[in-house]
Amino acid sequence: MTQTANPDRRRFFRQLLDGANPNAPQRAAWHRVPEVGAGDGDVLWSGWAGDGEVFVVGDEAMVLHFDGQTDAHGRLWKPMATPGNLPLHDIWGLSRDSLFAVGWMGCILHFDGTRWTQQRGGVIDDESQAFTPCAENTPLFAIDGNANGQAWAVGDDGMILHYDGDAWQREKSPTYINLRAVACTPNGSVYAAGGEGTVLHRPPGGGWEALDCPLGSGFQTLLVVDDDTLLLGGGRYFIDQGGFRGELVSYAGGRFEAVEVDTPMPRLRSLRPYKDGVLIVGDRGYLFYLRDYLTGARFATRKPRLYQLESNCHHDLMDIVALSTGEALVVGDFGTIMTAAPDFIDALAPAVSAEARKPRWEAMDSPTDRQLWNLWETPQGVCYACGEAGTVLRLAGNGAQWEQLPAPTELNLHCVWDAGRGGLYAAGQFGRIFRFDGHDWQLHFDLHLDVTILSMWGTRPDSIFAVGDEGLVLHFDGLGWKRLPSGTASALYHLWGMDDEHLLAVGDFGLVLRYNGRDWTDFAAGTENFLYGVWGDALDNIYAVGLSGTLAHFNGQRWNLLPIRVRDDLLSISGSAAAGVYAVGTHGCAVRLEGGQWQSEPTGTERGLRSVIATRGGAVYAVGDQGIILRRR
Repeated sequence: MTQTANPDRRRFFRQLLDGANPNAPQRAAWHRVPEVGAGDGDVLWSGWAGDGEVFVVGDEAMVLHFDGQTDAHGRLWKPMATPGNLPLHDIWGLSRDSLFAVGWMGCILHFDGTRWTQQRGGVIDDESQAFTPCAENTPLFAIDGNANGQAWAVGDDGMILHYDGDAWQREKSPTYINLRAVACTPNGSVYAAGGEGTVLHRPPGGGWEALDCPLGSGFQTLLVVDDDTLLLGGGRYFIDQGGFRGELVSYAGGRFEAVEVDTPMPRLRSLRPYKDGVLIVGDRGYLFYLRDYLTGARFATRKPRLYQLESNCHHDLMDIVALSTGEALVVGDFGTIMTAAPDFIDALAPAVSAEARKPRWEAMDSPTDRQLWNLWETPQGVCYACGEAGTVLRLAGNGAQWEQLPAPTELNLHCVWDAGRGGLYAAGQFGRIFRFDGHDWQLHFDLHLDVTILSMWGTRPDSIFAVGDEGLVLHFDGLGWKRLPSGTASALYHLWGMDDEHLLAVGDFGLVLRYNGRDWTDFAAGTENFLYGVWGDALDNIYAVGLSGTLAHFNGQRWNLLPIRVRDDLLSISGSAAAGVYAVGTHGCAVRLEGGQWQSEPTGTERGLRSVIATRGGAVYAVGDQGIILRRR
């Protein structure tokens, strides 16, 4: 007779299978994120993640920023400039362009996407130069906000501050007990919690009221399960145990109940949703996964399953940073940042759908297997490519086929340029420039030096510029080529301009030179990474790309380094009104500017892409290693 498995048996076998799965939440080992730029003496209190970036705050006004790019010192976790040196305990924001960090002495810092400024706290007496014992200097420990941009911060002595979108104002609190946690619910309520079992509630549009909690736990954290259900964590000091003992408390249906578990816990610091359960962190490196906590349930019939996770850490863990992929970071004492994700970079970005993974780029038939270095489009819409061993290609057949032109030289050609009349120019090794009249190539200029010309740009046939190795700058005035002083001996990899009085050249160690029609001057981009390409469509909208995914933007006033989840070198950038803006680089990397954000695009190749052109007609082409030519569908 066949016996049907009952629900208890199915649950039992499901648990056995999960136990054998090393990637199950209760089995995956946590490990430290590499290359964190914090010292062993630094306490990291909290963090925020979004759009592929992470901000972690800690002692001494520390803010560590991760966006996948390295700084001048090769650091991936970059310390940001912040006012003052007060410890920062928590951070919140709706986007990376508006973040708030709160901390000691009532300090509130705001990040506008460019820099941190102090909005409140840290008042110093003019005579004693010590912190004034005033309400504004009351330490703050937690902040949370809602989708409307309103936020609440809480701290010592029952302090509650409200941000209405414009300014911070103090709200009347029903307690003087220290508050350590605050959270907003979807329906507009706000809860706060702290010492001696204190739990406060602020209904939508109302004032704060104290809830009757019969448990005396010192709450450090609270998790909103739904509008009227909470899970709170903290602990109390027990003399007979010689230390803190962690406690979990549920609030549902207007009642508080202790959550009984079999596993002893230290003082708990943070609770966050995690893979269909709750992730819990505490003192001495303890990590737990609460598996059976269900929305709105109160464990009336059985104890929840609490798993202790492998952390290989003995430092106090302070907070959990949820990532959009469902993974998480844990931060704590001694500069600790941990994750269970196998690859931290992948964990920052949401999973890409199968449709999005389909390459938008397709390979075109190429008449060469030589490396291709450069693309150019004439005003008439004709595209050319050039490369190794004198290779010059032209796009024919209404953009369907590339044809190979006669080679002007056996030397490598690194750039090609054509104003539409006056001939096609190609340049490269040994400072030689060749001109094609439609039938034959002729040597147009010879520098007689072992210096490579890397880029050309011009406004008309009698005004062409060229740049290259060792700070080389040349100008053709219709009569001849002349060398111009550049003020540098560093390589200049690419040249772009709006007219004869507005040119930029980029090169080694973040070098940007600006030409005003008379002189070349330094125009620092704020990075020491090599820059390989530059493009813009206006003097207040210019992009430069380079080493390790460097992408800088000039807005007419300053350069800003942009967050981009790319570690490959970006070698070229181009744009047009019809096609958009694209950058390409090593290992087949391609990114596109869409909706103000840079999005990676699969190209279907691992070959390096050396140049990209976004044509006036809307087509986009990229060329690179082994003669590869791609067209974006």
